[in-house]
Amino acid sequence: MNTVQELIDEYLRYCGVRKGLDPKTLRAYRSDLYDFNRFTEQQNCDFLDKKCIGKYVDILHCTKAPRTVKRKIASLQAFYHYLVYEEKISENPLYRMDLSFKMPQQLPRYIPSHIMEGFYRELYSQREKAHTPYQEKCAVRNIAVIELLFAAGLRISELCSLTPEVVNFYDKSVLIHGKGNKERIIQLTEEVTIRSLVEYASLFAQDIRESGYFFVNKFGHCLSPQSVRNMINQMVNDAAIPLHITPHMFRHSFATYLVNQDVDIRCIQEILGHSSIKTTEIYTHVNMTKQRSVLELKNPRKLLRESRP
Repeated sequence: MNTVQELIDEYLRYCGVRKGLDPKTLRAYRSDLYDFNRFTEQQNCDFLDKKCIGKYVDILHCTKAPRTVKRKIASLQAFYHYLVYEEKISENPLYRMDLSFKMPQQLPRYIPSHIMEGFYRELYSQREKAHTPYQEKCAVRNIAVIELLFAAGLRISELCSLTPEVVNFYDKSVLIHGKGNKERIIQLTEEVTIRSLVEYASLFAQDIRESGYFFVNKFGHCLSPQSVRNMINQMVNDAAIPLHITPHMFRHSFATYLVNQDVDIRCIQEILGHSSIKTTEIYTHVNMTKQRSVLELKNPRKLLRESRP
């Protein structure tokens, strides 16, 4: 029988070649399964032993954040399922093991409208303050990045992986390749967003053509998520915004503002590319300000004229 390390490497190759998983997902699987293998070696226990697996999960709960624990357990479940399917092992050791636990609800952090307005003022002022053609060119790209990130509710990985052929200026739409290779089309409806993208595409036409990506960095290569994070951090510092803003918070804000305007939750689900409605429903719990306003104005108690002190 192959060693555990060899089985893990076989599984990772299967995930990459046969299932075509995203490189980021493969890295997470590799990290999780290598960690488990190291644990079994240190404990000198069989990776098929339920007690060994149970002890590993107990340690995870004591040392890792709930979201990380959930991911690592999911990695193990996928690995063992593969081993049974490929007849590498006769029985799944996770069978009848209770690995479920209640995840604490984490509400998505969004950007309040007044802070968003301040951020956008700084974003556009960077172009006005540009002293060189290079600085102005970067400012044009940054405007296009933020405009699309917010106006379409994209994940940062989706934005950075865009290729020129999926941005359709004729139809005013963008074809997004989301998680799990799922495709969705996002309509571009805001003229300011479309103008910023058209100007960027014209100014960076040669870089885009040579790189094969829509958003490019100063070296003419694909713009990385870290570059976008750095740009956002610089904007926040320059505008003296008292809030740590991440690229994903633009997506959270996009969804939250739609919910607050009473957009149907299933429509938001499709726009965001969520596979489960439960993922989208978390945005209905975010804005307590709207809840207070609704209850102050529309509380059914106001309909009762009697029994008032």
